[in-house]
Amino acid sequence: MSGPPPFPGAIGASHLRVYQSEAPDGLCGGTPHVHFVCTEAYWVVRGRGRVQTLSAEGFRETPLEPGSFVWFTPGTIHRLINESGDLEILVLMQNAGLPEAGDMVITFPEAELHDVEAYRGRHVLSGTEATTAGSGEAARVRRDLGVEGFLRLRADVESVGLPALTDFYRQAAALVRPEISRWRALWESGPRAAAHRTGEQLDALEGGDVAHLLDASLHHHDPPPDERRMGCCGTLGVYVAPTD
Repeated sequence: MSGPPPFPGAIGASHLRVYQSEAPDGLCGGTPHVHFVCTEAYWVVRGRGRVQTLSAEGFRETPLEPGSFVWFTPGTIHRLINESGDLEILVLMQNAGLPEAGDMVITFPEAELHDVEAYRGRHVLSGTEATTAGSGEAARVRRDLGVEGFLRLRADVESVGLPALTDFYRQAAALVRPEISRWRALWESGPRAAAHRTGEQLDALEGGDVAHLLDASLHHHDPPPDERRMGCCGTLGVYVAPTD
């Protein structure tokens, strides 16, 4: 084979150390955000906390402890709370390549969601602030703004109901709409291609052809480097490099 294959099912994987700093509401943890086409899963490695979620099902809090496995589908606005100060999670993401390409919008206040460039100016971390080599201040400012918007949105959903949530989804979707063609190309060459290969293998087996089994191989990743990416929820040790 020319190189290592994608992870099973073309997923992405990263090791997350959830932020320990305190947000404006007094809770320590990450930045609330939403994905549009990717299901996300958490397997808790260490520590204790909660994941707060907001969706058409309302607001929920799910406890996290070592061994917990939690996942949520696109449209679930989520925020990690680090109660023990040492919460670490193995994160599995559907559609590897799409989260790295921007399948995410942070719950900034409504005024911040109307202009793509203004939003990106708040969202994107640059230079050393994009990794743990920086001060971490830019990530904290971004997180705090996201929490401010999340708290407002939660209150609106609890008072108005689904129209408030739908309005947020529409505003958020407008921000990422220019990227959809790029996402589609990544999906076609990655996750969809992986599913198509499975179909080809099933066809081959049905016809008695086992040639693809001769390509069997084993691969591994070294531990992530000490310098980690500043993600939404915490610092990330990425096992699959971004494809964009």
